[in-house]
Amino acid sequence: MHKVLIIGGSNGIGLSMALLLLKEGHKVTVVDKTAPDTAVVGAEKISFIQVNLIEGDYSFLDECTDIDTLIYTAGFGRVARFETIHPVEIENLFKVNTIPLFRILRHYYERLLHGEFYCGVMGSIAGLVSSPLFTVYGATKAAICNGLESLNIELEKAGSKNRILVVAPGSIKGTRFNGGDNDIHATEQLASEILKRLFNHETLFIPQYDEVFKSVLNQYHDDPHSYGLHSYDYKCQSGRFNEKPQMKIGYMSGTFDLFHVGHLNLIRRAKHCCDYLVVGVHRDASHKGKETFIPLEERMDIVRNIKYVDKVILSEREDSDVYFKDIVKYDYLFVGSDYKGTERFNRYEKLFENTGVKIVYFPYTEGTSSTQLRKVIS
Repeated sequence: MHKVLIIGGSNGIGLSMALLLLKEGHKVTVVDKTAPDTAVVGAEKISFIQVNLIEGDYSFLDECTDIDTLIYTAGFGRVARFETIHPVEIENLFKVNTIPLFRILRHYYERLLHGEFYCGVMGSIAGLVSSPLFTVYGATKAAICNGLESLNIELEKAGSKNRILVVAPGSIKGTRFNGGDNDIHATEQLASEILKRLFNHETLFIPQYDEVFKSVLNQYHDDPHSYGLHSYDYKCQSGRFNEKPQMKIGYMSGTFDLFHVGHLNLIRRAKHCCDYLVVGVHRDASHKGKETFIPLEERMDIVRNIKYVDKVILSEREDSDVYFKDIVKYDYLFVGSDYKGTERFNRYEKLFENTGVKIVYFPYTEGTSSTQLRKVIS
């Protein structure tokens, strides 16, 4: 029985491999931002650890100490002109597609060097050729393909029999990558072939190589520039453009006076629910009939330097104004649960009814509060 860790196994080809491994009697743990798709039969039986790779928290590795197989399928991307890629989306592409892979490989590298260890990574054909209009995604996959080719040489020279399989497919049907639905019947055969090659310690697998990609790779190597021009035109004609950034923006506001762990918990939870978190800081606490002890600029500086916060702004009188004045077009508005049912947030819920914005109410954690601190100071 193998003990398998699949990073990004809640959907698509990762989920398909997880189900096949379970069926064969292996122990499988999936690490992903969302739980395995329970619309797929058997997905509910998978052991699951919820992790948002963008946050850069690798503490989950402490729970996965006895694995002998690592599979990395996490990744996202979209076909789009470079000027429509948000700067934060560029960072997030590397934070999900590339950086965690090498961090995790380094964590388990002693096992790759010594003993029996199996490893497979989802690359892309876009990492092997020029891929205009897929530029940043292709760059993340090129780093994987090139890096693991080199790492396999290091393993060989170190005398290890272990190898890292790089899978470099084109478009895969039956996944959510391009906005589709999970279809295990469409991905099962490919998943089975990947697992077979992984357990044989192979280093590269290009699905449909003879039928499609052998000639593609030859064309690219013969004349990279002409190939790139053709690739650009092909993508334009295919209608696969997606001009909407693949990131969810969250917004929350607060006074953040006498900053304490309750504030930190709210900000941490908010970041866990979105890709990009904007925090608005109030000028003062007059709206609550209270005074502030810490100057505005110092409060903004404190919040700005919290790792979960991507951007700090001066808040508007109404959180809804931040959205409707086009200051931040957020997808989520985060607030404490004590505001739920108030006149203000009942009004917000009606305002946002047809915008796609979701208001998320967080319960306050027990412990230190600003009120308690004010009492001590007084």
